[in-house]
Amino acid sequence: MHEIRADQSTELLKELHILTRDGKMNQDSRRKLKQVNHLCQFIEPLLEEVGAGGTAIRLVDHGAGKSYLGFILYDLFFKGREAGSHIYGIETRAELVEKSRELAARLGFAAMTFLNLSVEQSIASDQLPASVDIVTALHACNTATDDAIRFALAKQARFIVLVPCCQAEVAAALRRNKGKVLSSPLAEIWRHPLHTREFGSHVTNVLRCLQLEAHGYQVSVTELVGWEHSMKNELIIARYKDLPRRRPAERLSELLQSLGLEELGGRFA
Repeated sequence: MHEIRADQSTELLKELHILTRDGKMNQDSRRKLKQVNHLCQFIEPLLEEVGAGGTAIRLVDHGAGKSYLGFILYDLFFKGREAGSHIYGIETRAELVEKSRELAARLGFAAMTFLNLSVEQSIASDQLPASVDIVTALHACNTATDDAIRFALAKQARFIVLVPCCQAEVAAALRRNKGKVLSSPLAEIWRHPLHTREFGSHVTNVLRCLQLEAHGYQVSVTELVGWEHSMKNELIIARYKDLPRRRPAERLSELLQSLGLEELGGRFA
């Protein structure tokens, strides 16, 4: 099947239930594999850059869920680089963490660790290194993407790779605070409930990009896969470059104020 890469383990795909035991794949599994493999194509050059000269790579997958991304990255890239390189999967649902641990042990993926931690716990935990190279968050729902950003900033990540999902917090704040900006024509952008949801999702990612730029990152935004595969397909990649911070920080503050979202300033600090 063209969705499966030549260097990809079919046994792993069966363990992840992307392939059936007789090697078949349904439409949903095909979509999922295509999306994860496409994301891996964006991440692998970053891994090559970090690992140049044999340097160990520390990657953290935040809000890992069933750890599809972590396992597939390990299979495609990490298996031959186990000397010091490591993937950490962080997830708040204990049952998923336990299943990932069991699968890693069964596959012999020794350089994978799965931790049942909240974002606050993960930042402080001595089970994770003081700094990391790459933080990923694939379809971490609503504020879980912001948790991944907070973790990445605290851990001084060189790269942050995000595919946001199901963003409701900003839309809710727009509805609550609509009265603050009713005098502005801008309020027409989210007057109707459907527009509130769509605009809130868009604004959330704009605020995240400004937040990252305000911490010295260079940010690029692109499409992960075509609309026929997923509606949640925005890919944000941030590279730490120690860029000037003042202007994006000012723009972030101005945007929050103009949309009546000052109450969310702490989340995007």
